Amino acid sequence: NGGADVFVHFNAIASEGFKTLIEGQKVSFIVENGQKGLQAAQVVTL
Repeated sequence: NGGADVFVHFNAIASEGFKTLIEGQKVSFIVENGQKGLQAAQVVTL
């Protein structure tokens, strides 16, 4: 949507099996402050 980039660690992706995201894929998530800036948590694919 043109917003700021947010780091996503694979452990934050709420899915079974191989956890990966594709650029442009729609997801919902919350933003937390990580050690190196903003990071996504509770990432769910839509």
